[in-house]
Amino acid sequence: MPKVAIVQHPPILLDREQTLARSVSLTNEAAQAGAQLIIFPEAFIPGYPTWIWRLRPGGDMKLGERIYERLMANAVDMSADHLKPLQSAAKKNKVTILCGLDERDGEFSRSTLFNTYVTIGSDGTIQNRHRKLMPTNPERMVWGFGDASGLRVTETPCGRVGSLLCWENYMPLARYALYSQGVEIYVAPTWDNGDGWIGTLQHIAREGRCWVIGSGTAMQASDIPGDFPDRAELYPDEDEWINQGDSVVIEPGGKIVAGPLRKNRSILFADIDPHRVSAARRSFDVAGHYSRPDIFQVTIQTDQQFPATFIPK
Repeated sequence: MPKVAIVQHPPILLDREQTLARSVSLTNEAAQAGAQLIIFPEAFIPGYPTWIWRLRPGGDMKLGERIYERLMANAVDMSADHLKPLQSAAKKNKVTILCGLDERDGEFSRSTLFNTYVTIGSDGTIQNRHRKLMPTNPERMVWGFGDASGLRVTETPCGRVGSLLCWENYMPLARYALYSQGVEIYVAPTWDNGDGWIGTLQHIAREGRCWVIGSGTAMQASDIPGDFPDRAELYPDEDEWINQGDSVVIEPGGKIVAGPLRKNRSILFADIDPHRVSAARRSFDVAGHYSRPDIFQVTIQTDQQFPATFIPK
């Protein structure tokens, strides 16, 4: 059975190069422990913009711009090969890696960020890039809207893998898009945590009859770099858990088999058996024999959307 590793460590916030170096080191550690599928949290490189939940709407515009400028400078431009170190680590260790990014669009405008989740194959190539469809509430002050070109399931040596980011998992039709492609390992990287969130993931495992992997970040105020703008005012308590993590592995049907890993900077390991998915769907297959296409039909527009088309003369 394939072994999965869920990395629950903080990034080096707003530092792409150092966070990439940490991700490579953690990949090597997980691979040496026998993991074949290695999963990092939402927006791991160079970190989730946690400050947006603390800035005063309309009152901290200048501070927000200072932090955003640093985020933009350290975001990942995939057209510039910023992910090459992590891709090389995947190839060297012969593992599949899923990782969250603040992605800077290097093709159009070069000034828009996306909350992106990539799948890196064991050959080091980018197999999928999913941009979050709908940034949640104040996240829209940071990230643009993604399209459905990456809303797909990828065949890997560990099974058919698909992912939705954080509160995308509350979007029934987005979940259905993965179910309809035969997802076996459903990955839910998030900044959310707590028993309510874990209950959501258990529901998805019951609904989709698939393995569900919740990937969170364990992060305290002490993990915020010392030169972070207005750090003392935004994060005055060094011991505060900004996020407790709660990474978890759930089998088809909803039973927790590993985790939740709470307030712990570590790697959560679990053995999973993708073959159990088809057996679990014998009684309930939401996108198969339970789908009732004579009543319900879903259309998903998966073409990549472009803001401009250039026609050569």
